[in-house]
Amino acid sequence: MDSPTPASPAPGPAGTDRLREWAPGLLLGAAVAASAFGLRSTGLPGVADLSPLMLAILIGMGVRNLLGRPEAAKSGLAFALRAPLRLGIVLLGLQVTLGEILGIGWAGLALLAFALASTFVVTLWLGARMGVDPGLAQLLAAGTGICGASAIVATNTVTRASDESVAYALATVTLYGTIAMFAYPLIAASLPLSHAGYGLWTGASVHEVAQVVAAGFARGEETGEAATVAKLARVLMLAPLVLLLGAWVARQTRNDARPRAKAPFPLFVFGFLAMVLLAGTGWVSGTAQHFAQWATQALLALALAAVGLETDVRKLIAQGWRPLALGGAATLWISLTTLGLTLLWDR
Repeated sequence: MDSPTPASPAPGPAGTDRLREWAPGLLLGAAVAASAFGLRSTGLPGVADLSPLMLAILIGMGVRNLLGRPEAAKSGLAFALRAPLRLGIVLLGLQVTLGEILGIGWAGLALLAFALASTFVVTLWLGARMGVDPGLAQLLAAGTGICGASAIVATNTVTRASDESVAYALATVTLYGTIAMFAYPLIAASLPLSHAGYGLWTGASVHEVAQVVAAGFARGEETGEAATVAKLARVLMLAPLVLLLGAWVARQTRNDARPRAKAPFPLFVFGFLAMVLLAGTGWVSGTAQHFAQWATQALLALALAAVGLETDVRKLIAQGWRPLALGGAATLWISLTTLGLTLLWDR
């Protein structure tokens, strides 16, 4: 074996080399995420109603499809969809405590669990009959049944759908969640619901946490607090869903004769649960929780900026109208079924 020539450069530390490789993509993703927060802070009509997460993916898509994505940024953007995403989901656990969840009562928790399980099953069933890609149907089911963008990106860690499917699911869930945010307070005016009942219905069926807060507090502080707690209980259900879906994907991988990458085991879910338990101890100060909430949004915005920067709009349009109709059907299902159950709960 020939020995290396004296002119051969000695390789640098692996960590330093990897960081240099990731830097262009991380910087580009961070710039897009920062612009999303900046744009939202302007208070422009229509913009303030969108979360930084949705703005990040929209801006990223604009950059990718109008200006292009530098090849040097590819590996860094791929990394942004792994570590920052998982850390953001872990920190999300600090926004909810078990005490708050148990305060809903067992009947309320059963209603929330039914909403999640039935929405997931019905969405996948309808998706199969409408010819929607299974991965996209799973993302729509998770986003509608749990907590919008956060659920979609967390679910995609085990389903591994395409970037275009992630973008489509995010846009669809945001659209219907925004419609619900404005429609619920108007609809509730003609319904025999108490403050607690309206809060439970809103928290059980509206998609994004921010949308739930807006729809809940539109009818008063009491309803807003009830809606927020119910929504956080749905967020907690993200953990068992991702674990079960990860196990199912792993089983499908084993049963598939074609060579496929090993399905990932979502260890970050246990970090999420650990943060939920930590939040309930009272050891986490209000300042730390506020910082964790900001960090969660920043990390998830970075991940979704990366999704946008990797999304080809032509492939997105090629998905057609069926996933949009599926998202609407899923939204109607969770809204109407939880309304009926809430009316019974509120008697």
